[in-house]
Amino acid sequence: MPSGCCIRALWILNNLDAVVFSRRFPVVEKQWRAACKRENDSLKEEEDRVKNSVLPVLPNDSELANAFLDRKRREGSTRGYGIRVSQSTEGSDSWVDDPITRHIISLCMGTEEEGESYLLWPLILHVRGSYCILVLPLVEPRHLKAYSRICRRSDCGNAVGVDESISSLLLDLPSITGSFMVAIAIGDIITGDVVDPEVVVSVSPSVGGLLDSLTGSIGISGISSRAKPVAATVASVIPSSTAATGAFTLDTPKVGSRPLDKDALRNFISSAMPFGTPLDLNFSNIFAIRANGFSSSDLPPSDQKQPAWKPYLYKGKQRILFTVHETIHAAMYDRDDISDTISVAGQINCRAELEGLPDVSLPLAGLHKAHVDVLSFHPCAQVSEQVVDKQAMMFSPPLGNFVLVRYLANCAFGPPVMGFYQLSMVSEDEGAFLFKLRIMEGYRTPLTMEFCNVTMPFPRRRIVSFDGTPSIGTVSTTEHSVEWKIIPSGRSVVGKSIEATFPGTIRFAPWQSQRWKSGSGNMSDGESDGETESTSNMVNAEELLIEKMCKDLPPVDLEEPFCWQAYNYAKVSFKITGASLSGMYINPKSVSIYPAVKAPVELSTQVTSGDYILWNTLGKCPSAARA
Repeated sequence: MPSGCCIRALWILNNLDAVVFSRRFPVVEKQWRAACKRENDSLKEEEDRVKNSVLPVLPNDSELANAFLDRKRREGSTRGYGIRVSQSTEGSDSWVDDPITRHIISLCMGTEEEGESYLLWPLILHVRGSYCILVLPLVEPRHLKAYSRICRRSDCGNAVGVDESISSLLLDLPSITGSFMVAIAIGDIITGDVVDPEVVVSVSPSVGGLLDSLTGSIGISGISSRAKPVAATVASVIPSSTAATGAFTLDTPKVGSRPLDKDALRNFISSAMPFGTPLDLNFSNIFAIRANGFSSSDLPPSDQKQPAWKPYLYKGKQRILFTVHETIHAAMYDRDDISDTISVAGQINCRAELEGLPDVSLPLAGLHKAHVDVLSFHPCAQVSEQVVDKQAMMFSPPLGNFVLVRYLANCAFGPPVMGFYQLSMVSEDEGAFLFKLRIMEGYRTPLTMEFCNVTMPFPRRRIVSFDGTPSIGTVSTTEHSVEWKIIPSGRSVVGKSIEATFPGTIRFAPWQSQRWKSGSGNMSDGESDGETESTSNMVNAEELLIEKMCKDLPPVDLEEPFCWQAYNYAKVSFKITGASLSGMYINPKSVSIYPAVKAPVELSTQVTSGDYILWNTLGKCPSAARA
C-alpha cells in the first residue's frame, strides 16, 4: 500500500441529494482490490471469511445517493450529531461519540437482509455552497475493520487506555489530510472562490512580465506578476473555507449558487491528481499551464530543478512582500466563576517577486512572547530546530501569493475590547441593556484601530422599538439586530484608549409560544394561555419569567451555537493595523536571498476580529470545562 495519499473515488451531490458529478480512479481501485484479497486470504477459518471479509466494490451513483440520504435521515442532518444521543443506533457514526464523525463519515451500502451489505469508509465530507463533496481515500482493509469495530463498541467516546480509538486510527492515516485538501480545492472550484491569500502592498507602477499576458487572458489575478496600482491588496481575501476569520460554516447548503462547471472539474482532476494521486492542487497553476503551456524562452537554469509550485519564472522588478494576518477570538464573560478566554489564529502571507529560482531565508521572531501552540509551514519551506525565541527557515518561493506560516498563539497584549454586556428582560417583550467597554486599553503607537462595531443579534425576536444613546458612536437597527458603530470606518484611533457606555431599552413583538415536536423536525404553535404554573417555589417573578421563556424557546441546529436556547450575546468586530497582537514578527533586514540580489522587503500587519463574543452577564452562557 502507498504511504502517501491516493483517492479511490469522489462524488459531488447537490441540495436534492442527487449525484451531479463523480470520478473513479481504476488504478487506485486495483490496489484496493489486491489489498482486500490479501486480507481475506489471511483469514484461515471459512466462518471468519464469511463474517470478516471485506467487499472490494464501489457503489454506483444512485446507490451512493440513497445511502447518503439514509444516513442524513438517521443522523438528523447532513453532518450528523457527532456525539452519541438517544436517537443514535449501533453501527452509525454518532455511535462512535466523536465530533470528527461530522467530517469523516461512513455509509452503509446495501442491506443485511440482501447479504451484500458493506461499509464505505472513510468518506471525507465537505459542504460548500449547495453541494456536498465526498472523497474516498485509499486505506488498508484493517483500518476499515477497526472502524467497524469502534462503531459497535458499547462504551461512549475514546476512553483512556483502550486499544482502539478513532483518534489513534486517523493519526495512522496521512491520506485523510490529503483528501481534505482535495475536497477543499474542489469546493473552491465549484463555487468560484479560487483566490489567493491577501498580501497588502504599497503603490507601485506596473512591472510587466510573462504572467501579465497569461493572466490577462484567463482572468486570474492571483498569479499576475505585476502588483495592482493601488495601496490595497494584490488579491482577494482568503476563501471562506480557509479564512482565519473563524466564521462558522452552516450545515444547511445554500441555494441559488452557480451551476457546476463539469469541464473545469475534469480538467483540474486530470492535471492535479492523475491516476488518483494528488500532485499539485493549485488551481491557478493548473489552469495557467493548460491555457498557455510553456515557451522555449521560459526555461529554468540548467543547474537548477524547477519545483512544481512555480511553473513559470518571474520577470520584472524584484521585491518580497510579507503580510502578518491575525484573527482574534475571544469569549468575554465578566464573571468570577468563568474566566475570559482570548486566542490568536495567525498566518504569514508572502509574495516573492524574484527572478529565477532563488532561496529565501529568514528568522521568525517572537515565538516566546506569543506562546505559540501550533506552528505549521508551507511545503516549500525547510525549517531548522527552534531556538528560544526564533525559528529559522529557508524556502524556495512559489508563484504568486501563498501562506508561508500558520500558527495559534496567545495575545501578548490585553484584549482589544474588554468590558461587559448586560441584558435583563423586564417582561416577555421588553428588555433593558447596558454596555461598559474599554477599547485599546494599554495599546500604543503604531497600533491603530480602523473601525469597531458591536452587534446585538436577536434571531428569534422581532424588534419593534428601541431607545438608547451611546456615549460615543452611532446606532442603527434592523428587525433582528442592533448595531453600535463605536469607531466608524475612516475614523481611525491611534495609540489611545477609549471608554464607551451604552444604556438602553428594547421592545420586541409579542412572544409566540412554540413547542418542539421531538423527532418530527418541525415546530408548531402551541396554546400556552391555559397552562397553570405554580409560583410557590419561585423566589421572584424574574425567575418565573426566565423559566417560562427557556421552556417555550425551541432548540435550534447545532450549527448555530450562539443561538442555542436562551443564550444572548453581543458580537464585536474590529480591525487593527500597525503590529501583530501575538508578538510574532519578521525583521525585513534579516531576510536574505541566495543568489544575492537587491530586492526590497515590505512587511505589513493586520488584525481582525473572529468570534469575539461578549456574553450576557445576567443570562445563561456556555463555557469550556478546564482540565
